[in-house]
Amino acid sequence: MKIGIIGGGSIGLLFSYYLSMDNNVSIYTRTREQADAINEHGLHLVKHRIEHTPAKVTAVPIQEWKGNDDLTVVAVKQYQLDGLISGIKDKAKGSILFLQNGYGHIKLLSELETAKVYVGSVEHGAVRKNGFTVQHNGLGVTRTAVYKGEDDLLRELSTIAPSGFPFILEPDFKEMLIKKLVVNSVINPLTAILKVKNGELIYNPFYFEIFKQMFYECAQVLDLPNREKYFENLMTVCEKTANNHSSMYKDIENGRQTEIDAILGYLLELSRSKNIKAPLIHNYYHCIKGKEHEREGT
Repeated sequence: MKIGIIGGGSIGLLFSYYLSMDNNVSIYTRTREQADAINEHGLHLVKHRIEHTPAKVTAVPIQEWKGNDDLTVVAVKQYQLDGLISGIKDKAKGSILFLQNGYGHIKLLSELETAKVYVGSVEHGAVRKNGFTVQHNGLGVTRTAVYKGEDDLLRELSTIAPSGFPFILEPDFKEMLIKKLVVNSVINPLTAILKVKNGELIYNPFYFEIFKQMFYECAQVLDLPNREKYFENLMTVCEKTANNHSSMYKDIENGRQTEIDAILGYLLELSRSKNIKAPLIHNYYHCIKGKEHEREGT
């Protein structure tokens, strides 16, 4: 399959490395400098402290994306998506898979005229070490679902993906994204502000009280059916990633913009529209925004 991957961050590099094993992969980066570095060095993957054989992919600045790939995987942060979609919507010819956190980006997808639009939920842990090296920390799966069109390419993707990088086709994109939204809403802001690894949220009994209350507020705002199932999934993810730092923790630590607006910001807007009080969502949203404001002031 001819696959294009937009985004040279940790997820873009991770997907480019694994999918290049059996596919023709092009990665589209924000800067020409990163594209040149990838073309010169190849893509490097570090897993279990071992550096694997570099992968050969074609790296090109995003401005040169033509939309001719069989499948384009959009692996940028949600706050970068608005500007990106306006730039690619007239070029898109093949299928597009979006890998953003949160749920607010769904309204942007209606702007795309291409016949097949997919969304995904990534459960891997990854950290970009430099412009051409990614560290694969937490082994997981990528869940995908159809937003519009047929699911044929998602089925093909699930069969051609390497065994250590599985794809699972889900029947309902809304349920899939809401499940991930709940996980991100509880784990990410709490670990970022408390400055702890994911597992501490459930192993420390005092943090666990906040963890449970934050889930309760999310469940209220989202009007979740079968809350026990969502809480069980949240606990499972927290246990599986116990030794990891969340992406929001890493963003705050490294002075980067976070995806808080796509996560708690979305829930905050929803709570206001429903006239539901959500004090923890409100407070942790503003704590993270405050950390971002500190960065801007330095």
